[in-house]
Amino acid sequence: MKTLFSTSLLSVVLLALPGVAWSADKGSAEEAVAMVKKAIALIKTDKAKAFAAISDTANKEFHDRDLYVYVYDLNGVALAHGNNPKIVGKNLLALADSNGKLMIKEMADLAKSPAGNGWVEFKWPNPVTKAVENKAGYVERVDDMMVGSGIYK
Repeated sequence: MKTLFSTSLLSVVLLALPGVAWSADKGSAEEAVAMVKKAIALIKTDKAKAFAAISDTANKEFHDRDLYVYVYDLNGVALAHGNNPKIVGKNLLALADSNGKLMIKEMADLAKSPAGNGWVEFKWPNPVTKAVENKAGYVERVDDMMVGSGIYK
């Protein structure tokens, strides 16, 4: 009986390990907010350098696993984007997720609010898995723009 219990317990532990490993491969909310704060600090000292670093997908300071930074002006124009630098300069205010949610507009509205920061939930392709997943994007207003990063759930 003791052997059966030990074997069962070991099986449960081994089955749980892939989930633990996968969650470690995903960025956390705290890491996303910290990445936004780091980007804001660089933007305040050297905007051009910050935008180049954020849009450089090889730059590990602003790209970690499924975390990356994006910057939009408050009208929805992409100023820097860590996952898709090709969209820089495009107005994405009317961009909708697979459920029709206008997430850039919602982020801009949140950035313009008295709080000036917060989370927006939407569906978006995960750059690691390539699957459309639930995502929560954190944005923070800086002058006339919003800086954000997000986590996949």
